[in-house]
Amino acid sequence: GRSGGITPDNTGAEEHGTATSISESSVKPGVIWVGTDDGNVQVTRDGGRSWTNVRAGVQGVPPGTWVGRVEASHFDAGTAYVTFEGYRQDVFTPWIFRTTDYGATWTNLSANIPEGQVVRLVREDLRNPDLLFAGTEFALFASLDGGKSWHRFNNTLPNVNIQDMVIHPREMDLIAATHGRGIWILDDITGL
Repeated sequence: GRSGGITPDNTGAEEHGTATSISESSVKPGVIWVGTDDGNVQVTRDGGRSWTNVRAGVQGVPPGTWVGRVEASHFDAGTAYVTFEGYRQDVFTPWIFRTTDYGATWTNLSANIPEGQVVRLVREDLRNPDLLFAGTEFALFASLDGGKSWHRFNNTLPNVNIQDMVIHPREMDLIAATHGRGIWILDDITGL
C-alpha cells in the first residue's frame, strides 16, 4: 500500500506526506527546498507564501519514491540537489538529480555509482561547486566534476551506511555520521 509496508495505524498518519528534508538557500533568502516521504519536491521562492511541486521534471524515478535529501546550492539560488531512496519498494537504484532552474528541469547525476548503492544524501562543497560528496547505503562517493563521474572514497572508511554529512566551514573537514553509530572525519578537504 501507500504506507510503504508500515503496519497501518488507527489515525492513518502513515498515509500522509511528511517532509523528510528541508534546505534553505544560503545565496538568496526565502528560497527553500523541501522533499517528502511520498516523493514530492517542493520549492518556495518567497519564504513559504507560495510553493511549487517540481517533482514532475524528475525522470526515471517511480512516483511516490521517498526523497532522501535536498541540498540547496551554496553558489546559485536556482540550483539544488535531490536524492531518492527506493529501497522501501525493493528498488535499489542510486538516484541523484540536480536542477539549475528552480526545478523546471532535472539532470540525473547518478553516473557510475553502482546499482545497489542507494544514495542517502549529497553535499556540495562550500568553495568548489564541482566537488560533491554522496553518502550511500554502503559507502561514501566523491565527484570532482559536478557529478559526471563518481569515485568511491575508501580512505579508512569501512563499508557503512552514511546517514548525514557536513563540511566544517572553518576547518574544511568533511564530517560523516554513519548508521554504525560513528562519526568519520576527513581532515581538511581543501586539497580536493
